[in-house]
Amino acid sequence: MNDRWDLSYLYKGFDDEALKKDLASLPLEVERLQALLADKSLSPVDCLERFLDENEKLSARVDGLANYIMCTLAVDATNADACAANDQLEVAFTSLELLSSAVTRYVAALPDLEGVIAASQKLQSIAFALREMKGNAAHLLPPAAEPWMLEMQLSGGNAFSQLRDKLDSTLSVDYREEHLPLAAVRGKAYDPDPAVRKDAYDAELAAYPKMDLPMSFCLNSIKMEARTLAKARGFDSVLDMTLHSSRMDRQTLDAMWSAIRKYLPDFRRYLKAKGKLLGHENGLPFYDLFAPVGESTRTFSVEEARETLIREMGKFTPEMAKFMDNAFEQRWIDLYPRDGKTGGAFCSSVHFADRSLVMTNFQGSFSDVSTLAHELGHAWHNRCLAGLPYPMIDTPMPLAETASIFNETMLSWQVLSSCAPAERLYLLENGLMEATQTVVDIYSRFLFESEVIETRADHSMTVDELKDAMLRAQKASYGDGLDENFLHPYMWACKSHYYASGYNFYNFPYAFGLLFGKGVFARWLEKGEAFVPDYCRLLRSCGSAPVADVAAGVGIDVRSEEFWCSSLEVIRKDIDEFCRLAEKKV
Repeated sequence: MNDRWDLSYLYKGFDDEALKKDLASLPLEVERLQALLADKSLSPVDCLERFLDENEKLSARVDGLANYIMCTLAVDATNADACAANDQLEVAFTSLELLSSAVTRYVAALPDLEGVIAASQKLQSIAFALREMKGNAAHLLPPAAEPWMLEMQLSGGNAFSQLRDKLDSTLSVDYREEHLPLAAVRGKAYDPDPAVRKDAYDAELAAYPKMDLPMSFCLNSIKMEARTLAKARGFDSVLDMTLHSSRMDRQTLDAMWSAIRKYLPDFRRYLKAKGKLLGHENGLPFYDLFAPVGESTRTFSVEEARETLIREMGKFTPEMAKFMDNAFEQRWIDLYPRDGKTGGAFCSSVHFADRSLVMTNFQGSFSDVSTLAHELGHAWHNRCLAGLPYPMIDTPMPLAETASIFNETMLSWQVLSSCAPAERLYLLENGLMEATQTVVDIYSRFLFESEVIETRADHSMTVDELKDAMLRAQKASYGDGLDENFLHPYMWACKSHYYASGYNFYNFPYAFGLLFGKGVFARWLEKGEAFVPDYCRLLRSCGSAPVADVAAGVGIDVRSEEFWCSSLEVIRKDIDEFCRLAEKKV
């Protein structure tokens, strides 16, 4: 099986004349659509219908270009041709932003938007997007300033984000007698050998000073830009701007954090119990956060991972098994770490082709299998959105994690239900390890980013200040669950989400996704096979309504602290069982 993804259905290479033509055509296409909006001879209905048709073609072209260029850079950061093409694409994105603002202003200026929608079946298919445009118009930049602001972002936040990715993917870590990519060294945190985990942790921390100064400039610059944009767009804060773009209200976020804070002591119980299993008395050292415990230390080949996913996820619906098998067969996935490849994992939708592209850094742990389930959950979500117009597939970040977390939960539940008793501790631990990252570590990231954004109003934070803020955030979130002598002051440097220009607070959606996904999974446990169509409709509706309304469609009130506590209670039961089993082992 080929372990690298196939991008050839997009373009044959950077010398492909089709790619060059498509890149060059973007500015002209944008100009043509802007002229269409300015054509006074067209009625609003005719204008918007024609715009929708042409915009679908343009969006598909951008979709193909962006995936080909950005996915190439994700696995080959120093590819000169990809870098040059990306520079062109970034310029085109500025024009596309201006086009988006132009149609938003056009829609907002219509005296009878509802009448226009009612007069056209085609426009009714994107009614939510049109109504959202009308509301978003209040937060547009002034027309005279917007082009300059967007152009400045090319040499501002976007450039610093690209620099961060290059620093991360090209950092060489001195581990024992080897020079390894950062992603490969971080992957050793899952190794069954405690000496390997500790040496990898030490090597990782020792490597960050090679790049921490430019990383700090990247982070400070991106967050200052976010403050400036929030102010310019009429938001009280960067968080308010993020919640608005996430279609989520503060009441929902506050309810979730309030519930999480109540359950932090339970997560700390788990961490201390794991620490004792591994021979630690003062909480768990950071380098053992991902240490495997229990009697199963099985590793997986890619073929074994594939077979496991097909078998276990197929119990939800046979269509899921077929879908996952096809993802491997059609080479949607780039699997292994290598020089020049960025760390972590992601899934990118190629909507016009009804495909997805998945990147992982697979090294054979059960966690890596779970990561594949997670990313292929995103791909399943993309499949559920297939055929919708581009304006209706824009899933807000909190809901974007629903299918991925559902898949992780499903895999864990299926494996736990059929495992031998000796493996139960191991599998419980794997699930709790992931849940702790998605709840406790995410809370620390939220606290850290909040402080950075607030501090940037006053000054640019030094490397030492960033390290100190990271440690304080970890202590506030993990508490005595971690050994305070072995924390990770450089987590701000290795997490790419902090550096995603235009996507601030790219952390709380993961906690939302975990707990919402578990709530949705509970609905499946109640209803069984009959829930599968409801689940697919839920995923299909994610770009068609505010978060609270989408959740209400399956009977969930996300503004209620009680809902979040009910999901956390599921995790607490696993913690209770883990602690009981761990106590017997000590």
